[in-house]
Amino acid sequence: MKSTLISATELAPLSPQDVLIVDCRKDLADPAKGRRDYLAGHIPGAVYAELDTDLSDLSRQAEGLGRHPLPSAAAFSAVLGRWGWRPGLQVVCHDAGNGALAAARLWWLLRFAGQPAVAVLDGGYAAWQAAGLPSETIAPQRVPTSVAVQFDSAQVVLDHAALHAVPAPLLIDARAAPRYRGDTEPLDPVAGHVPGARNRPFADNLAADGRFKSALELKRDFLAVLGARAPSAVVHMCGSGVTACHNLLAMEHAGLAGSRLYAPSWSGWVSDRARPVATGEE
Repeated sequence: MKSTLISATELAPLSPQDVLIVDCRKDLADPAKGRRDYLAGHIPGAVYAELDTDLSDLSRQAEGLGRHPLPSAAAFSAVLGRWGWRPGLQVVCHDAGNGALAAARLWWLLRFAGQPAVAVLDGGYAAWQAAGLPSETIAPQRVPTSVAVQFDSAQVVLDHAALHAVPAPLLIDARAAPRYRGDTEPLDPVAGHVPGARNRPFADNLAADGRFKSALELKRDFLAVLGARAPSAVVHMCGSGVTACHNLLAMEHAGLAGSRLYAPSWSGWVSDRARPVATGEE
């Protein structure tokens, strides 16, 4: 069982009966591009996951839950059933390259549903292609299943006020530094960050080739952020609760288990303009 990362060479020999591969490619600037790219060529046997409909419930945006509100357990169960998933089946999910968008989100959703047999393809579809491995253009016909998963509420923070509880969690923001500082904000109506949040851009988890750094490197880097705090004290956030999962995945891969996700993230925080906003480095 793989529970954090898997390489292309580890994935290649697995039988279609032993693994569910989910292509999660997504381009926020061109929402339909991910599916077009999937249809143009994908890993043999892979199904496609759409961030906005399969891994989110956009109908709940008005509830202050951010730009990508979590799906209900029932809705996610229906998606898994459509893909022919069954409990215990190894899942491998991937994006185009670094796993920062929907792949890490799907990884976390399955963990949220109590399913540890899920891994992100390190380096994504680009790594698969670089290894000279085959692709296909035909969408697979998997036999649907009937499954019902339940979410573990202990793994998520939905209440905005919980960020400033006593004792307060260590809030880690995965957005790029200019967005964290408030220098720019391309997606949300307010620039800046939640007061007290620390910045750890998800890109810092990656080596120059787009693959994750080693577990030892990641552990060293995150311990420098955590200081004396336990991993269980960490709550991750980003713009809409998607790329934050990349930091959560990196910590788990580093052996620093137990952190949580602030699912509404920045877009949920600023849905109420009365909430305080910080700018700059701290």
